[in-house]
Amino acid sequence: MSPYAQPIFIASLVTTIAAPILLGLIGLWRSRAAASSAPASPAGPWRWQRTLHSGLLYAFCFSLIFFIQELFLVVPKALTPGLQATLYHNNHNWEGDHPLAHLFQGTGALAILLTALGFVAWLRLRPPRTATWRLFAIWMAFHGFFQSLPQVVVGSVLPQNDVGMAFGYLQLADTSKFVAGLIALVVIAGIAIGFVAPLLALAQEPAEIATPGRRSGFIFRMATLPALLALPLIVAMRVPGSLGQVAIVPVAEFVIGLFWIQASAWCTTYRLREVVAPPRSSWGPLIAVLALLLIFQLVLRPGIAFF
Repeated sequence: MSPYAQPIFIASLVTTIAAPILLGLIGLWRSRAAASSAPASPAGPWRWQRTLHSGLLYAFCFSLIFFIQELFLVVPKALTPGLQATLYHNNHNWEGDHPLAHLFQGTGALAILLTALGFVAWLRLRPPRTATWRLFAIWMAFHGFFQSLPQVVVGSVLPQNDVGMAFGYLQLADTSKFVAGLIALVVIAGIAIGFVAPLLALAQEPAEIATPGRRSGFIFRMATLPALLALPLIVAMRVPGSLGQVAIVPVAEFVIGLFWIQASAWCTTYRLREVVAPPRSSWGPLIAVLALLLIFQLVLRPGIAFF
């Protein structure tokens, strides 16, 4: 255990839990004050289909990103003489010994970080015109970031963590890893806040996001509630397994990412420039989730040997 474990733990609690909760409480107070002093026009009905649609895509993208991570943990080992790797639905394993095995424990996090950056480029350079593909790109980027960057924080103090093993191979000093962990925490908060505007862009009319309170409500219906509803689906894809393999990762990602997104919604101003075509049906995402569930449980759960 690193001598910086306690400072990293305290910094993690402050940046991922205490700070967003405080910001959210400030927003709640200001939203109520604004609503009582200047009543606005009606915000429109709650389109619950968008919540369902977003939740299904959240679950699908989580599992797809996790699969990409495990795949890129397995493939480099499979190509290394003396290592025999096996891919599972919620983990991977290998037999044999090679010095590069520890370095390759970091390739999964690197792969999904690069995947996230690719989807961010798609959103910025040529954003999809439909809500379905827009949400797919948003959640792929979200999960890519929030399944990779927290590993840097944990790996900065825990050598047994995947990224921690890679840090050990690179022989990074404790101070260097500590700095990397602190930087990752700051980046995590900044990236989470950056997802608010793309989510607000999914509004169907300006009135939905016209006030701080309405922006908070819109983000809750479009992101926070869908992510919460998606957790059982994500767990279903990952069972059986240890608590860490099944539940801790999706729950931790929800807290680390969605707390900031929800908390900063009220103070993120966004002018609706175009209306993204709303989803016509949730059958497509539902079929995709069920297909991925079957693949995880019937194909990946027994294990696929890469040797």
